Amino acid sequence: MADRRISLTLVLHNHQPVGNFGFVLEDNWKVAYQPMLAALERHPGVRLGLHYTGPLLEWFKSAKPEALERLRELIGRGQVEILGGGYYEPVLASLPETDRVGQLTRMADEVESLFGPRPTGAWLAERVWEPDVPTALVKAGYAYTIVDDAHFRAAAIPAERHWGSYSTDDQGYRIIVFGSEQGLRYRIPFRPVEEVIEYLREHATEDAELVGMMGDDGEKLGAWPGTWDLCYGVGGWVERFFAALEMNASWLTMLQPAEALAQHPPIGRVYLPTGSYAEMGEWSLPAEARREYTHLLHEAVAEDKPEARWMRGGFWRNFQTIYREINDLHKQMLRVSRKVDALRNGRAGSMGGERLAYIADHLYQGQSNDCYWHGLFGGVYLSHMRLATLEHLIAAEDAADRASGQANAVAIESADYDIDGFDEILVSAPGQVAIVKPDEGGGIGSWDVRAARHALASVMRRRPEAYHDTLIAADTGEVEEQEAGEGAVSIHDLIKINEPGISKRLWYDDHERRSGLVHILPRGTTPDQFEEADCRELGDFVTGTFDVLEAADGKVVLEREGSADLGAGRAPDTGERARVRVRKTLTFGADRRVPTLDLALQVTNTGERPLEALLGVEWALNMLGGGGNPSAWYAVGGDRGGFDVRRVAERADHVSMGNDDIGIELESRPTPPASAWWSSIETISVSESGFEGNHQGGCLLWVWPLVLAPGATLSVHLANLVRTFRDRAEEEGL
Repeated sequence: MADRRISLTLVLHNHQPVGNFGFVLEDNWKVAYQPMLAALERHPGVRLGLHYTGPLLEWFKSAKPEALERLRELIGRGQVEILGGGYYEPVLASLPETDRVGQLTRMADEVESLFGPRPTGAWLAERVWEPDVPTALVKAGYAYTIVDDAHFRAAAIPAERHWGSYSTDDQGYRIIVFGSEQGLRYRIPFRPVEEVIEYLREHATEDAELVGMMGDDGEKLGAWPGTWDLCYGVGGWVERFFAALEMNASWLTMLQPAEALAQHPPIGRVYLPTGSYAEMGEWSLPAEARREYTHLLHEAVAEDKPEARWMRGGFWRNFQTIYREINDLHKQMLRVSRKVDALRNGRAGSMGGERLAYIADHLYQGQSNDCYWHGLFGGVYLSHMRLATLEHLIAAEDAADRASGQANAVAIESADYDIDGFDEILVSAPGQVAIVKPDEGGGIGSWDVRAARHALASVMRRRPEAYHDTLIAADTGEVEEQEAGEGAVSIHDLIKINEPGISKRLWYDDHERRSGLVHILPRGTTPDQFEEADCRELGDFVTGTFDVLEAADGKVVLEREGSADLGAGRAPDTGERARVRVRKTLTFGADRRVPTLDLALQVTNTGERPLEALLGVEWALNMLGGGGNPSAWYAVGGDRGGFDVRRVAERADHVSMGNDDIGIELESRPTPPASAWWSSIETISVSESGFEGNHQGGCLLWVWPLVLAPGATLSVHLANLVRTFRDRAEEEGL
């Protein structure tokens, strides 16, 4: 056994999303980042790779400059290799090629500037691989990257040949790929140190050619629930692990990734299919398919069935089909990217390189991966990060439009902006950008206020998630909660409810939460019923297709010849329907600091039977008002209250809402006066800390009695005025 050797390559990936709270970064510094640096300083025989994403490096520069100095010392004494990647940690496969190379090059430049050596390895965000990724990596100067061993399994490479690197290529661009070995990844740090060392010893060989790569989140060593005690507290796992690595150096060689690349040639050639790590394959499936797949996968793994290695689940891009909000975000990013690229190539005016780089930086921040998916971590459900991502896209688009002279008046264009086969209407004005979706209720799915850089309409739909089954079972006591402690409990296995009883708030919407949607509801419907999605929709206007009658000169006119159930929700359902025509006229104002969006609505009974119901017009709006945020508010008649507190006004001639920190206020005035039903839109999602409610925005439903004789028309008008108290572009000199 003394002649048998093996090499170990560790890479710790450290990341904080764009828009994350400062206290979160500080907490992670205390429990994960700083303790790891200290452990490395105590153990000079430990050699590994470290990756810090752009947002984290920028925080180090401003808040923890000593971290950068300590890293330079570790690099100087040969202990640490710094990896590069996309600067703001985008999923490269989701970006245009120009932005892929731009993000990768930006990070390589930053690493070289801060630490000296230019990185040769790139961390691949969420290990999302597509076959054309090598091209951008090589163009940006990288020689290797790290994927998951799930990629190797999908490429029919047997487990015993996962211990090393492989060569792959695209369009003549060659790169080396390492696979993060599952046995190591699952054991570190959740199994005893002795077991990890023995696992490595079992794979040692006489020719010493095997390399065990373990690349994973640095936060799991201290920042994941329960892991600080395990790693640095009473468990002392990291200290004991590093000491064991040094003690076994006679047969266990620690190599940085670049050293492993230089000393161990690739095992062979491989062409990897699209993929990510195994859990992502589960998360990227629709809820029902995920339930079935997870059951079958866990059953196959438990019974050690050989077919388990071929079970891959979904594909990262599936998130754009599961969540309309993610697809809209992604397509908005592509739209902004095209505008920034036009500036780069002189197709939309000329500007200095420094200003162009500043605009591109906003675009790059808007490409940070975290809100483009949802799995164990909150992702797109975290409003503050979603709004931060959109904030940067709004900034980049605003600057690009102003530079090209396209933001001086109201412009209206029709095109398939969300790439679903149906045209949308994009309205661009000096103070706002909105997208109207004629084929889905004529709703406003995007309403961006330029001066404040605020996405007013960024509201998530309440939809079923596969993990809601676990929540219900835990909330009712059918399964026991399992919290992290000193034992080996991964966050993938935790069952923790942060708010007891929240399963009773699992309400699901039957439509996307857009604004300007027209509801026809039974008489007697209550605000509680509407909030809890427990009322019947009589009309077919919320999701039905509207014809575009006019789209020019700041005005969009839509019309639908539809119907409404005359049964008004009474049992038994008569099946009789009234013919109803709904015409919407949306008018957009051009003032930058005080943009307006008015809705004139005409509802006509074109049938032969009278119609008696309630008419509701829905506005789904986000002021980042979750958790009782004191800066966010909602007011009726001057009476301010919390933005996420339900309010009802029986007869109101105006309501207003805002966020003082953002510097924005919205005033809505109905004519004639109407009942105002206000409620918080809350999703129940899971994160690494457990099940919790997440405020996604508020719903304002204006309600009028709808009593129409045959041939009669009800006309209502909503005047929406947005006041902005700061212009972010002026503050930044854009």
